[in-house]
Amino acid sequence: MSHDSSSTRTALRICPLCEATCGLTLTIEGTRVTGARGDRDDVFSQGFICPKGASIGGLDEDPDRLRTPLVRKDGVLTEASWSEAFDAIARALPAVTEEHGPQAVGVVLGNPNVHTMAGALYPSALLGALRTRALFTASTLDQMPKHVSSGLLFGDPNTIPVPDLDRTGHLLLLGANPLESNGSLCTAPDFPGRLKALRRRGGSLTVVDPRRTRTARLADRHVAIRPGTDALLLAAVTHVLFEEKLTDPGVLVDHLQGIGEVAEAVRDFSPEAVAAACDVDAATIRAIARELAAAPTAAVYGRIGSCTVEHGTLASWLVDVLNILTGNLDRPGGALFPLSATARAPRPAAPGKGFALGRWASRVSGHPEAKGELPISALAEEIAVPGEGRIRALIVLAANPVLSAPDGDRLDRALADGLDFMVSVDPYLNETSRHADVVLPPPPPSQSAHFDFAFNTLSVRNQVRYTRPAVRLDADRMDESEILARLVLAVSGMHGAEPDAVDATVIDRTLGKTVADPHSPVHGRIPAELAAALTGRTGPERRLDLMLRLGPYGDGFGADPDGLTLERLLAHPHGIDLGPLTSRVPQVLATRSGRIELLPAPIAADLPRLRDALAGRTDPDALVLIGRRHLRSNNSWMHNVAALTGGSNVCTLQMHPEDAARLGLVDGAAATVTADGGELSAPVEITDGVRTGVVSLPHGWGHSRPGTRMSVAAARPGVNVNQLLDGTRLDPLSGTAVLNGIPVTVAPTR
Repeated sequence: MSHDSSSTRTALRICPLCEATCGLTLTIEGTRVTGARGDRDDVFSQGFICPKGASIGGLDEDPDRLRTPLVRKDGVLTEASWSEAFDAIARALPAVTEEHGPQAVGVVLGNPNVHTMAGALYPSALLGALRTRALFTASTLDQMPKHVSSGLLFGDPNTIPVPDLDRTGHLLLLGANPLESNGSLCTAPDFPGRLKALRRRGGSLTVVDPRRTRTARLADRHVAIRPGTDALLLAAVTHVLFEEKLTDPGVLVDHLQGIGEVAEAVRDFSPEAVAAACDVDAATIRAIARELAAAPTAAVYGRIGSCTVEHGTLASWLVDVLNILTGNLDRPGGALFPLSATARAPRPAAPGKGFALGRWASRVSGHPEAKGELPISALAEEIAVPGEGRIRALIVLAANPVLSAPDGDRLDRALADGLDFMVSVDPYLNETSRHADVVLPPPPPSQSAHFDFAFNTLSVRNQVRYTRPAVRLDADRMDESEILARLVLAVSGMHGAEPDAVDATVIDRTLGKTVADPHSPVHGRIPAELAAALTGRTGPERRLDLMLRLGPYGDGFGADPDGLTLERLLAHPHGIDLGPLTSRVPQVLATRSGRIELLPAPIAADLPRLRDALAGRTDPDALVLIGRRHLRSNNSWMHNVAALTGGSNVCTLQMHPEDAARLGLVDGAAATVTADGGELSAPVEITDGVRTGVVSLPHGWGHSRPGTRMSVAAARPGVNVNQLLDGTRLDPLSGTAVLNGIPVTVAPTR
């Protein structure tokens, strides 16, 4: 593709700004993105675009975006060359490891990592080079309960079923607002259109949410549940299925273990028993159960509102239990397991290694690991509390935990005072990266290649798409893949080697294992010959080619001449449709029994805690706090795009009129909210869109700390809702922070 700086042209780009992964057609004048529209020929999104995608040019051209590295000199972050930055890292981090051991270096991975090609390819190599277990990610602020429940049920924490939106006849949706979020753990461009199509074909939609969201307004039935009680509601629906003999697992029955145990486990959770705690009448709960069982096809889907609560893992588990008991798991129109083009090629069904929790624990509070990660809520104490094993150095990749994690003030102090060295890979000097000793800025989206490794494994339709950079990389910038590869080399004693050495090592290691696998299409072949056959301009492209060729649709290095390769994918710039989701059990199962283990021991051990919640809250005036999504926002990292700010995308405290009147609050007045972690003041927005007893503040705000360089965000800073949390409220199975259903008091600000 030509990069004539005097021309106006168009280029394709997959949007990296949310999980919908829509195809975009960019208008480029010279080297500037001046417009974006939906790619009508994209095999997956078919022209759909949201305000975030339309604003990608503003994100690309943001003047606050860092262009060159920053290195701290005499206490001040100063612009430096790339070689200076990596020299500083190579001097500092290996020295920390040598003196204090590998656990003295922590790694934090933020949400944007799964939105970039580099963020998927290099963190595992970085962790391998560091040999540290001190890993913290955004998953314990969001989706970890689903990983844990999937690991326990199916044997693999990344084996997550998604609702078959385009074929289902009934969708029960909890704690999700896809008309605002565009979907989560369910990659579906034009989620709103898909829900409207469900209604047009005669299907039904039930939404369980304390707010009457845009999604809830579309529903046939909206259940305004009390926040944090999703697991109780789901347990009661499960109870009804057993009580009224409505269970019918269908063809899955031979692959299940523990149906009788589940029936006994939910015996105490009748609709009448949970009604008061959920503030949902028993008749409604029974109707939900009967409608779910009677639908010709149905899917239950729960997301962040049902994950970031006290019983998030139990709620995630019960979502799949209901899909299983109604015969809707692994069947068209129900919930199915996607098959990504870069997934491991299917193998014969057989028992696996299973999934284990708590293989190690955090140093200070003893929080058990989940999926190799520790709760990000524990990061501050792991830095600040003295003792052997204290984190003394930190690598932060595309994360802003000072805003996104509980008790940001404590973490802010820990980053300022408790570290010997810190590296941030971030395009902005934000509330977290301002503490770094070295900041490495990746280039804007137009100058980066894109492939969705993570989101294709959660896609409602199997497809594959890849876009090369739309604009040539600026001379003073470094590609994100090269940044992360050089970071791996700097911490591993190979500083100064070519970054392709990292990719070559991964390729050699992968091929070595693959040729030894009797189920592989390249079994017995020579790794060097296979490596030489890889195509691609860069190391990441050669790795992509490798994964495509060895994947379920791949050519197997010639074994299937019509199979997928990078060259074939490049010949289809709008992507390749790989077909609808299909049934994949028992092939996907990796439990020790080789079956779906319906009542794993950790789940059974946590159920008494759910029984204790049956008592509910007795104070009729008690308030609880929930978050909320906005279509023009994504956590803390899009508040510096002017086109996306203002309007309804504001940081207000939403409150029902009855609660406001009782507390003497009026619309627009300041209210003080107090919880475990402290207090803050925010303007009140009175609306009947939130139920009584509930107040709502959006996540990701609080851009008022000094030393940042985000002028648009700082002009409308809002308040940091996570500062109301002290970090002690966690879902014990997953280590996920409890961000919703938090008891608060609210009063007029004096």
